Amino acid sequence: MIALQTSPPPWPRLKSERGPHVPLFGVRLDSLENPRTGEVLQRLVLETPDWVNVVAITHENRVVMVRQFRFGISKITTEIPGGIVDPGETSGEAARRELLEETGYISEEWIYLGAVEANPAIQNNLCHHWLARGVVENGEIDLGDGEDIVVLEMTLDEIKAEIREGRLLHSLALSALARVFDLWKD
Repeated sequence: MIALQTSPPPWPRLKSERGPHVPLFGVRLDSLENPRTGEVLQRLVLETPDWVNVVAITHENRVVMVRQFRFGISKITTEIPGGIVDPGETSGEAARRELLEETGYISEEWIYLGAVEANPAIQNNLCHHWLARGVVENGEIDLGDGEDIVVLEMTLDEIKAEIREGRLLHSLALSALARVFDLWKD
């Protein structure tokens, strides 16, 4: 019987060099050997802390959403609250903090929905998805210097309209929302 290969072998890292530090990311250049060809290639890795995002649902089954300007696409987007896991924080602690800072909402009921690789082609981090049920407004928003956020409560139908109309395209927000709702079924 011939054994079939079910996964390619890992690429050996021969060396790593530090690149310039940029906001939010450490830059690393890895020299890797392609095990199939033996060729050594240099590849960019953006090192960043893990991220969190939160599907926050009110007692009235409305979802707390945010609208903000995104520098990469120079547009206002509709998303769910989220951000960076700070050093020493768990993803759950970061989710609670980000929800409060970005929206002023809190919750007593938190459920971990799992994690996704944000962009494994060039990044080394995970994005952790959290569900907060029964959220209530209970604090002041505390935005960072790079944030200017408008907070909204939306029904599932309104969220689906945002998706259809191209205002909610953020893959990580869609990934989290899809773990709670069927976004594409009418």
